[in-house]
Amino acid sequence: MNPPLPVSFHPRIAELDPAVWNELAGDYPFLRHEFLAALEATGCVAPATGWTPHHLLVGAPEQPLALAPLYEKTNSWGEFVFDFAWARAWESRGLEYYPKLLLAIPFTPATGPRVLCARSVDEGAAARGAALAAIAADAAARGRSSAHALFIDEPLRAAALEAGWLLRRDCHFQWRNRGYRDFDDYLAGFSADKRKKVRRERRRCAEQGIAFEVQTGAQLDAATIARVHALHAATFLRHGHPPYLNAAFFRRVAAAMGDAFIAVLARRAGECVATAVYFRSADTLYGRYWGADGDYHSLHFEACYYQGIDYCIRHGLQRFEPGTQGEHKLARGFEPTFTWSAHWLADAGLRAAVARYLEREAEAVTEYAHAAAQHTPFRH
Repeated sequence: MNPPLPVSFHPRIAELDPAVWNELAGDYPFLRHEFLAALEATGCVAPATGWTPHHLLVGAPEQPLALAPLYEKTNSWGEFVFDFAWARAWESRGLEYYPKLLLAIPFTPATGPRVLCARSVDEGAAARGAALAAIAADAAARGRSSAHALFIDEPLRAAALEAGWLLRRDCHFQWRNRGYRDFDDYLAGFSADKRKKVRRERRRCAEQGIAFEVQTGAQLDAATIARVHALHAATFLRHGHPPYLNAAFFRRVAAAMGDAFIAVLARRAGECVATAVYFRSADTLYGRYWGADGDYHSLHFEACYYQGIDYCIRHGLQRFEPGTQGEHKLARGFEPTFTWSAHWLADAGLRAAVARYLEREAEAVTEYAHAAAQHTPFRH
């Protein structure tokens, strides 16, 4: 019988070797050491914002079996998988729901790996199982109500199912590249009325005197990065929410991520009036942050969707995840796609109640996705 693997938890990502971490992270941008370190170094992720780093290492530091971005959360903000009702249920029984453990990327509803591990199938499965077991054991030992893994990939979903965690599905809208030559080739698959609508929306930006340019983090100067953040923050505030991310984060992550950080700049009479910020891997584009200084007809659709689709086609990327929400994405060629989270709950009675709820929710989400798929713009 093999001895148990050493497990350690770390209050700062800086304690974990960037080279070792990134070797396992690959090019998925939100798990790069630079991205997570920027969140912590700029105070966006900190106990004051409800995120206390508690990163997991399984095995030896110089050659780990598994690494994972883990946090203790004292609220449920910035997660995009809503469990507020679960918290109320705990509190109604006189139990403490917070803090809870969260295996996730802060403020980032993008599907991808959440446990970094060896590339081979057998080693990877063992690493994911070990990581989930370590997280549940730590939560139980310290009296935490629950542990949650958000926007997980398929290998971790399988490991969570085997480990007995509850699975929860949601529906996002994502774009897939079917070998399009250019944007017109993409639109050729639309029904005539939907194709006409998209072209009209794109013309309206030009009619307002708006032109677009794309710059990477390596190309952006300090003044432009400051403008990008200011537009993002102002848009949050107009909707009554303080922004999760500060200007220091934008400066640091743009410099650190280089060509993986992409800003679409919408200029009118030379002034940047709106922006959409994307991140990319070798095959996927992720739409993340948006901001504008006013209300311009169709500009959000152009900056956040059409510019992203155009970028994917030109650069040969296969997928585009534009973020959460938005049935309006359907008419622009984004298709319903399931996303997954996994949940470990300490209280047996409440776990059973949540399991029943998730069964009903899954049926509703599946029906919704099937209904939504009938409203894509493509000729059937």
